[in-house]
Amino acid sequence: MKIYVDAKAGRSGNGSQEMPFKHINDAAQVAQPGDEVLVAPGIYREYVDPKYAGTPDARITYRSTEPLGAVITGAEEVKDWKPYQGNVWVCRVKNSIFGDYNPYTTYVYGDWYFAGRSKHTGAVYLNDKMLYEAESLDACIKGEVYPCSWEPEASVYKWFAEQDGDETVIYGNFQGKNPNEEKVEINVRRECFMPSVTGIGYITVSGFTVTKAATTWAPPAAYQDGMIGPHWSKGWIIEDCEISNSKCAGISLGKYLDPDNNHYFTYKHVKSPTQMERDAVCRGQYHGWLKEKVGSHIVRRCNIHHCEQGGIIGRMGGVFSVIEDNHIHHINNMMELGGAEIAGIKMHAAIDVIFRRNHIHHCTMGIWCDWEAQGTRITQNLFHDNQKPDFAKQLKGGMMSQDIFVEVGHGPTLIDNNILLSDVTLRMATEGVALVHNLICGAFTCVGGGTGPRYTPYHIPHRTEVMGFMTILHGDDRFYNNIFVQKWPSQDFVTLRDSSEGTDKENREVGTHVMDPYITYDEWIKMFDMESETPDMVKLSTAHDHSLPVWVGGNVYFNGAKAYHKETDHLVDNEHEVYVDLVDRDGKPVLSTNLYDFLGDYATGMVNSDILGCAFEPEERFENPDGTAITFDRDYFDGHRGVRVIPGPFVSGADAEKALF
Repeated sequence: MKIYVDAKAGRSGNGSQEMPFKHINDAAQVAQPGDEVLVAPGIYREYVDPKYAGTPDARITYRSTEPLGAVITGAEEVKDWKPYQGNVWVCRVKNSIFGDYNPYTTYVYGDWYFAGRSKHTGAVYLNDKMLYEAESLDACIKGEVYPCSWEPEASVYKWFAEQDGDETVIYGNFQGKNPNEEKVEINVRRECFMPSVTGIGYITVSGFTVTKAATTWAPPAAYQDGMIGPHWSKGWIIEDCEISNSKCAGISLGKYLDPDNNHYFTYKHVKSPTQMERDAVCRGQYHGWLKEKVGSHIVRRCNIHHCEQGGIIGRMGGVFSVIEDNHIHHINNMMELGGAEIAGIKMHAAIDVIFRRNHIHHCTMGIWCDWEAQGTRITQNLFHDNQKPDFAKQLKGGMMSQDIFVEVGHGPTLIDNNILLSDVTLRMATEGVALVHNLICGAFTCVGGGTGPRYTPYHIPHRTEVMGFMTILHGDDRFYNNIFVQKWPSQDFVTLRDSSEGTDKENREVGTHVMDPYITYDEWIKMFDMESETPDMVKLSTAHDHSLPVWVGGNVYFNGAKAYHKETDHLVDNEHEVYVDLVDRDGKPVLSTNLYDFLGDYATGMVNSDILGCAFEPEERFENPDGTAITFDRDYFDGHRGVRVIPGPFVSGADAEKALF
């Protein structure tokens, strides 16, 4: 059945074409499996709370009849601003409009949040641009530049709120603009399109603009909301949407509300947040965390931008999902929020999740796979400018920028056929990673350190059930058929530590040389004296605590990029000056590079799952989610490599001249 919604209807009808509903949520209360909700263009200032789930064979589909024409927003427009002082105006809003959730008394705060209780989930928007929250009315009046912002000139637009009885008083520094003559909105609702209960699965949301909501910080061991998301269910499709201006997360593929565990660390402080994450994994087994009940979502062809915690956030609820063909950009650029859950995509337990053909740029971090990146594949993506423009300034909260961060997992984590152009390619506080056929212009950091005794789980292959726990030994990594270019300055970079005083030095030299402390497989296996019938347990205990081996071969190094000291099959060219730039051609990103002029006749072998082998702890192959083998005979554009295989993400140098996204 087709159900019709039109914001411009004279009054709400019965959902027929002749008498459409006026609100999407009215349709969401009656839509049954197999129904299609057709939403006409318009502004829908409401929270959509779907009541019924679809089924695998009969999905419930919500579709904007005009692409991006139906706008679901968590904000309300304000037109009764009064002059206050200088460039500052003031308005008063009755608290009753917020219901039981007032964004202007609710702080952004939670586990792994480092910036203190200073920012609220509320926000003020001037012509669809979020203003900066001032710490006081005086600061709002002064309207000074916030130097940590990626766009300092915009940071002089400020707001401040305070409570006065049953009213919220909001001040706005609009820098000479009259807010009553501009489009000025304030956050009112916490979410835009997200079930209030779990288990509402098999829903498609297609073609909407979703914007401006007072989302809360999404910590990994507690409830995670976003402007839109499936809330611990299975089989959602979010496609062809524009998602922007969330105070925290745009899309949540995250965790359910567990009252016994929620915000335990935030309020009690007696268990470490790492222990709370272990608890969350184990408790999830009793809350339906199974392949048959949770995950297997698709997020595709969405434009996700200007969200201040993450574009896509998820803990456990995103397992077995596909995130593809999205444009994710300008995430956390205001730099008002700080913590360890910020990225274009931040996923805990990305089990068998595929991230492919996404364009990710101008984020404080590109993709961050934290814990249990088992069966995860990051393939055919374009990463660039995932670093603060003036990266000499420290990032609030101490986290450095990079294209990809894989943290405290056991693999197998596969990163192949990507273009990685930021000054740091991969922060690898982990083990069990394979990099195959990438173009890499940034450094590897946090190699072999920074994790401490972080006991994290690994799982039965292609399942969520926990198979064991182990700390990170480091190593167990593979580097095959990549091209490394020292594009950025190679000097070490001094950074603030994540959550304590002091500084660290981050590597900025490109190449696999950072793996020099690691031994080869042949050297590693000798430690176990496999031929002895009565092994020496003392010697074995030393071997069991040793770092794991690495495999390196078929890579190319330009501009001083350095090779692993035991790599034998490789090409090093320090004679020619190689450039790799990203240029705009007719609105499309295109590579400008001369590296293929110097690759010569160097070729290497085809890589497949048999060559990559198994990640050590889970004993799971680098393979597809269905258990079938991977042969890397396709490139960034899905072109066929044939019998002559060259390193990097392209079949040939000519393909490097095509539009990348």
